[in-house]
Amino acid sequence: MIPITVVDVADAEPYVLEVLRSGVIAQGPMVKRFEDAFAEVAGVEHAVAVNSGTTALVASIEVLDLQPGDEVITSPFTFVATLNAILEAGASVRFADIRTEDFNIDPDAVAAAVGPRTKVLMPVHLYGQMADMTKLMPLAEQHGLAVVEDAAQAVGATLDGKAAGSYGLGCFSLYATKNITTAEGGVITTSDAALADRLRVLRNQGMRARYQYEMAGHNYRLTDLHAAVGIPQLEKLAQITEARQRNAEVLGKGLAGLPGLELPAVLPGRTHVWHQYTVRVTEDAPITREEFSAKLLEKGIGNGIYYPKVVFDYDCYRDNPKVIASDVPVATQVASQVLSLPVHPKLTETELETIVDGIREVLGA
Repeated sequence: MIPITVVDVADAEPYVLEVLRSGVIAQGPMVKRFEDAFAEVAGVEHAVAVNSGTTALVASIEVLDLQPGDEVITSPFTFVATLNAILEAGASVRFADIRTEDFNIDPDAVAAAVGPRTKVLMPVHLYGQMADMTKLMPLAEQHGLAVVEDAAQAVGATLDGKAAGSYGLGCFSLYATKNITTAEGGVITTSDAALADRLRVLRNQGMRARYQYEMAGHNYRLTDLHAAVGIPQLEKLAQITEARQRNAEVLGKGLAGLPGLELPAVLPGRTHVWHQYTVRVTEDAPITREEFSAKLLEKGIGNGIYYPKVVFDYDCYRDNPKVIASDVPVATQVASQVLSLPVHPKLTETELETIVDGIREVLGA
């Protein structure tokens, strides 16, 4: 089976051993080293490491001091962590529809969704390509909204040379399947020194120094062991991204022109880091998306559906007064069509050929 993702952290061994031999395995100098490297990648002054990407989102909303009833606008087409984090932070969530060309939130839909209680705009840079921040940022400024980027899947992505995570508070995931992983972990990026300071205090039980409490905080710390796993990957992020881009190019060329298969596009001015290579199986395809997925698995080609429904379309959210559902026809349609194919850096030329040939055969090309 060609897997949808492969985790390779072999280069981390000397860093992990360094931590083990030091005796400092909780948050310490290795975390600081990781933060400094991550801040450079994001083009910001500060990076604050935490224990998950979800935590990064929660903490970012918490330091903005929202009041009960304040709302966050975000995408309906995302992993559930986006929604859960907003609710955990005590805010209400409203959704703006997406665009098919990049799977990201539509600035026109955001403009229509802004209301008197809107305080935060949370675009999701899905699959590794950034949302249209050139239009979203003026909207945020016009309405006085804070910007929290859910950049969980977009480490290293850029728009007109400006990196994901550099527009407001950037939130990244370091989960095992991400382009950069520490197994579990997250990072918040910002050039706002005051917010960075509050985030560092918040993640450490509200302590500035031992037993010097300044706020009700949490244990959101990342360990030096986790940071040690991530550092060598950050050092070779350019190579990781280039490999994903090469693989995406091969898939794009090999799958072009197949009936009922809409390929992902890289929009002008943007770099795509290809966390996922996500196609759409449309009504013109000879088989359904589910049949397509099953036939690929039969051929030993791993794939995944990210995500099968819009994020609020589950029973556990239907009666939640803080989840303000809306009509999102584009996201609803896209959720019924998407399927992600292997694009990870460990793919061989033979495996890429197998993927392309297998898909063409399944679709009768």
